[in-house]
Amino acid sequence: MEQFTEAEQKQKIEEMNEIVDGMNEEEFEVVFNEEFSLLGGRFEQMIIEEEKKNEENEESLLVDLCECYLSLHYYSSEIGEIISIIVPCLLKAASVKEENEEAQKEVEMALLALSNINECIEVKQELYLKEITEIIKHQQKHRNLTHLAYQSAWLFFIYRFFKDRNLEDTIANELHFGREAARELEELTRNVNWKKKKEEMSKEEAKEELTLVRWLQTLNSYIYKNKLRNEENVELINSIVQIYRAAKGNNEEISFKCIYSLRTAAKWGVVKVVDLLNGGAVDTVLEGMQLPTLDDNVMRNCLYFFMNVSKRLKKKTDDELEEAKRKELNRKFFEKLEEEGYEDTIASFHEKFEFLHGIYSLGTLLKISEYFVNV
Repeated sequence: MEQFTEAEQKQKIEEMNEIVDGMNEEEFEVVFNEEFSLLGGRFEQMIIEEEKKNEENEESLLVDLCECYLSLHYYSSEIGEIISIIVPCLLKAASVKEENEEAQKEVEMALLALSNINECIEVKQELYLKEITEIIKHQQKHRNLTHLAYQSAWLFFIYRFFKDRNLEDTIANELHFGREAARELEELTRNVNWKKKKEEMSKEEAKEELTLVRWLQTLNSYIYKNKLRNEENVELINSIVQIYRAAKGNNEEISFKCIYSLRTAAKWGVVKVVDLLNGGAVDTVLEGMQLPTLDDNVMRNCLYFFMNVSKRLKKKTDDELEEAKRKELNRKFFEKLEEEGYEDTIASFHEKFEFLHGIYSLGTLLKISEYFVNV
């Protein structure tokens, strides 16, 4: 692009953004696979050069360059230097408070690009913490971001949690992730037309469904890393249950992600077992095991859920009152399984489950789902 003026470069980048937005995953891979490293390296060079100019009237060009670069998911040995430019640049673009459609689109693009900085990339707190916190708090007060923009802001922040456990209190207690995620999930669940096939959806309907899928991805990351228990996490699990019941029989991808989230919650203990039982999570997973279209991946996650709950219920305590509660809950849990006819079946897999996990890892064709459907 050296032969073009800066204005022409900006126009070309905008045109490229439009083309990339219209590509599906296969088309994107075909176009960029051959020249991927060269293209990523060139964007890095252009970003560094543009940042050094420090010209306020060309900030939009730097923003476009940063968004294009992150859309490539290309990370070289220079990623540390590039990230220190990209993150402040895009957070500044995402902090615009104007509410007209064009400004809102720019904010959404900036946050969506930031959410591509995955959990493996370390970003220093001074580059983002104040700004991302303010963006989230402003949204909580004014509700001016799109669903996708807000989800992208949270995904960027949750990914930072993987490298920095000091963020736990800010995310869970100051910014109330559980409450906010539950509210967004409930609203998106109402907005999605569950009876429509993907090809029948309008662009806006498809976007809402995509945002719901992305929220479930964010939840899995949060549940995996978070060790704080609070009532908002209970809200979150209840929202996942409601999504599953809306998606069951209509959307296999979302149904699977819901079961996976419940499995993760059962393992890492972000809520008590009693909340899984009372909030409908146990019933939901049992429903998942009874679907006529059940496949092995779903069944595997259902089994993991029950294995995880069972392990937690077997942990005895020295406190007499807590021990009595544990025994009573254990009784209720297995009564629930017995009502559905799964107690003996699940118990029989308890000791063998690690072996079964090894078989799945090797890709052996073990049709365990067919067995459970026929039990």
